[in-house]
Amino acid sequence: MGIAIARRKFVAGLSAAAAWPLTARAQQPVRVRRIGALLGDLPRLQPSWDAFVKTLGQLGWTEGQNLRLDLRGWGRGETARIQELADELVALHPDVLVSGSTPATSALRRATQTIPIVFAAGGDPVERGYVAGLAHPGGNVTGFFSVVPSLASKWLELLREVDPRVVRIAVMFDARFDGDKIYAAPIEEAAAATGVRIIRTPVGNKIEVERALDDFAAGPNGGLIIIPPPMSGDQIETIIQRAVQSRLPAVYFRREEPVAGGLMSYGSSLVDGFIKAASYVDRILKGANPADLPVQQPTKFELVVNLKTAKAIGLTIPESFLLRADEVIE
Repeated sequence: MGIAIARRKFVAGLSAAAAWPLTARAQQPVRVRRIGALLGDLPRLQPSWDAFVKTLGQLGWTEGQNLRLDLRGWGRGETARIQELADELVALHPDVLVSGSTPATSALRRATQTIPIVFAAGGDPVERGYVAGLAHPGGNVTGFFSVVPSLASKWLELLREVDPRVVRIAVMFDARFDGDKIYAAPIEEAAAATGVRIIRTPVGNKIEVERALDDFAAGPNGGLIIIPPPMSGDQIETIIQRAVQSRLPAVYFRREEPVAGGLMSYGSSLVDGFIKAASYVDRILKGANPADLPVQQPTKFELVVNLKTAKAIGLTIPESFLLRADEVIE
């Protein structure tokens, strides 16, 4: 009898021991992956960021469960902090870094050559030296760029189409970055055939924007083209407001500007770029090497027109133009 009891206890002990590893594994905490994101003007990029987070959720990544998101951005007049914010994110040792603009990608790349960086917007990464090639990036950077130099002549064409009277165009850009070299030169080439005078207008802060626009608006038949990379929120707000006050037609490269009151924009969708970036982040978290993920160019461009702003500056947009628009804000 004693032997039988002892045997049962021994078998029960073996069963418990066999079950223990499974129980222990089930109780182990879920591994939390970390994503650091460096965006620009957060209020304007919020819809794009929301689409990014939603897409990650659809792919199985949920903040507070298996994911932690560290978001950094700059707003009104804070672009001088970009490198500081990039360094701050890298110090957190994230699994992947996400960039929302060319300046952000540059800052993150200066901060790390090892942590994977996925950009959701920006200019040609080969032109800027971020990657060895589109098909095979070859380093820690890959993603989806949103603006190509060939758009430059299209901005001029659209501006002249909505207001044929325009013979002077201020091409405004952030003086600290190289949008002037990449986009202003093609605009000048396109303008040469039409007799339009191009005035390169570098600005560094809100005060310089105000002065430049006041000086330019003093002359007749003027128009504005705002070129990448994106300026800080206070500069863009000032451009939009002053352009309306001065009755200057203006074309931007992002939908976010006509939504905020600018006249029109022509460019790729930021939301689409962030959705696609989420798919690359998912693949990297699952083991993919960014060096092997091809950089992708924009394939669709959207024309957005703010009809309320057109009326405010006394401009009648041709019906044929509005029919071609992907979105008309009234």
